[in-house]
Amino acid sequence: MGALVLAAGDVFTPPTAEAFNLPPIFGWVTKPMLLVVLSVVIILAFFLLASRKLSVVPGKGQFLVESAYDFGRNNIAREQIGAADFMRFVPLILALFSFVLVNNLFGIVPILQFPTMSHIGFPLALSALVVYPVYHYAGIRKHGLGKYLRNQLAPPGAPKLVYLLLTPIEFFTKFIMNPITLAIRVFAAMFAGHLLIMLFGISAEYLLLHGDGIVKVVSAFSFAGALAMTFIEALIMCIQAFIFALLSANYIGAALAEDH
Repeated sequence: MGALVLAAGDVFTPPTAEAFNLPPIFGWVTKPMLLVVLSVVIILAFFLLASRKLSVVPGKGQFLVESAYDFGRNNIAREQIGAADFMRFVPLILALFSFVLVNNLFGIVPILQFPTMSHIGFPLALSALVVYPVYHYAGIRKHGLGKYLRNQLAPPGAPKLVYLLLTPIEFFTKFIMNPITLAIRVFAAMFAGHLLIMLFGISAEYLLLHGDGIVKVVSAFSFAGALAMTFIEALIMCIQAFIFALLSANYIGAALAEDH
């Protein structure tokens, strides 16, 4: 990206990917690491405190917890995994949704202002170390290794010649690309959104402080753009958390299905 030069001779340098490489706060501990720990504390505190005094007529806290549970249970797990097997995966799906959502929303929280999932390592670890082993283990446990591999790699009823073409593609998709694409979806959305917010915000500040005459007025539009992008990004953060949990449940449901 280029640089903007104003009449005063000041040069504007737009934000780049380097802005996401935050230095360690102490030792090897970085801000995103602390945010991940903070998200776990927030989620645990929310569910524990809001559900400690359950009643027939729910209060506000209990209503929020029950709504979150119902959403993860019925709108994601039951729909994607199926009525016969979904219940034991509800805690996992709810935890994935809550964890990704809170870490995404950190990007618009004052002072914190960093979406943890904009670091590819976090969603990739969540996908490859949690979701990936769970759905393969669930499928192997239900069907046995041989039948599970046949279900995943060899669509039933296809001619033998088609198997030679489809098996490598299915193996690459199911065992290599699925965890990568699951992680990249949320990473790309959080990275691009945060970069745009930074661009609008830094541009507005630069135009206001270094611009002359009409240029200072233009800074207001950049501030408005940053505000609009913040609201849009908040919506995207929620959607991406939903998609991550939805696809995770979908993979589990596909692994448990009798055939594909």
